[in-house]
Amino acid sequence: MSARGFNRGLQAFWYVMLFFLYAPLAVVALYSFNSINSSAVFAGISLRWYAALFSDETILNAFYNSLTLAITSSTIATVIGTLLGYGMYTYRHRRLGWLIWLVYLPIVMPDIVYGISQMSFFTSISNATGLFNLGLGTMVIAHVSFQVPFVALLIYSRLVGLDSMLFEACHDLYANGWQRAWYFILPTLRPAIVSAFFLAFTLSIDDFVISFFTSGPESTTLPIFIWSAIKKGVTPEVNAIATLMIGAVFAAAAIALAFQYVRLARPRVSD
Repeated sequence: MSARGFNRGLQAFWYVMLFFLYAPLAVVALYSFNSINSSAVFAGISLRWYAALFSDETILNAFYNSLTLAITSSTIATVIGTLLGYGMYTYRHRRLGWLIWLVYLPIVMPDIVYGISQMSFFTSISNATGLFNLGLGTMVIAHVSFQVPFVALLIYSRLVGLDSMLFEACHDLYANGWQRAWYFILPTLRPAIVSAFFLAFTLSIDDFVISFFTSGPESTTLPIFIWSAIKKGVTPEVNAIATLMIGAVFAAAAIALAFQYVRLARPRVSD
């Protein structure tokens, strides 16, 4: 096979993969505008299901819980993850490979195992002390725990790409710790921090398994609501919720990607 034929084969494979990745999402979005209550027959375009969506108090409460959970957990995870990433970079020469392993562990662990362990942990503490009853608070803690590794690794990778002499230059200019953080570290890490926040936000918005095991009766999120609703069948209203979630995730991912492009476009000094 010639190189030209091989390249065409790769292109065809790429387009097929894109089709199977995004065609189901397009179908969900299409049927969310269906004029009839059907997920099999498309009878015309209508916004009736979006109108019903925004007039349903249960759905609005689930949306509010999802947004509150995502913003709160992402903010906390960004702060903790940034500090952890900076600490990993600062002490990277002290043989802390075990710490990197601990940071990676929540990423590779199956969600169902992590969710069950979180539920058991909170239930045990609640039975012993009366604290940490399952609800929005426990969901925030659980989400932060699996968001922090992503943030920390993103910040760490940004710091590793910097010229180490820049930190020495701060010392040579007699900058104290706060000045170094405010005038050099934070401005340098700003694109990575913003990208990490939106990555954590995206992870929180579309999480179901961990949210399901750590939620309470008054802390239903949109993914949990969708899971409960599809027991009666997939309706255009469910498709409308899914379409809005797809749009929110795409928007957050696009913003994070834009900040990544801004960071990569800036000239930097290599090690």
